[in-house]
Amino acid sequence: MEPVLAHSWNLTEIEAVQLQQELALKVVTDDRLDPVRYIAGADVAYSEQNDKLIAAIVILEAGSLRLVESVTVEDDAQFPYIPGLFSFREIPPLVKAFKLLKTAPQLIVCDGQGMAHPRRFGLASHLGVLFDLPAIGCGKTRLLGDFTTPEFNRGAFSPLVDQDEIIGNVLRTQDHIKPVYVSIGHRISLATACDWILKLAPNYRLPETTRQADQLVNRVLAGSDWGGK
Repeated sequence: MEPVLAHSWNLTEIEAVQLQQELALKVVTDDRLDPVRYIAGADVAYSEQNDKLIAAIVILEAGSLRLVESVTVEDDAQFPYIPGLFSFREIPPLVKAFKLLKTAPQLIVCDGQGMAHPRRFGLASHLGVLFDLPAIGCGKTRLLGDFTTPEFNRGAFSPLVDQDEIIGNVLRTQDHIKPVYVSIGHRISLATACDWILKLAPNYRLPETTRQADQLVNRVLAGSDWGGK
């Protein structure tokens, strides 16, 4: 898989912010999905000792959630650790990992934010726009926004709001378990994004895409000599 949009990764912080603002205008917020047979889950692990990164992608069959392919890439970080600009640090190794895939996904689920981001352009939006694929951000934690705690039953949600704009939903994927933070990445509506996250999380708080990608990077880390996330 190759990106359909290319830009320089050798950017200053100011240039990266400007690029986010420009690319955010390309985000599509309604449903433009082809039939979804395969779903990609993406995760990146960091070394605590150096600038090494491990990017992992898993491909799950949409109906059964069966793992059909997985790839990992070890890389050196080329961009500093700056809140709000994580995609410039994490996407270069993820792009390398996507290029190794033999199975093309029709949907990407990211362990991170989409439009629930100060400039409405988090990791999921950046990946979605680069590959022009539907993408969902599903974060374990909130980056910004206010919300009312949703009811405690699976499927309950409340809007995540920033500056009077709904930027995502706070979604309960399991009864009486902490919610996740779902936002549009690209080419998908918020309602459809939440439906997919519920389908991908039949038994656990996190969607299987995130769980399996996270397990994969942890296995690679355990076998490395630099470790740490």
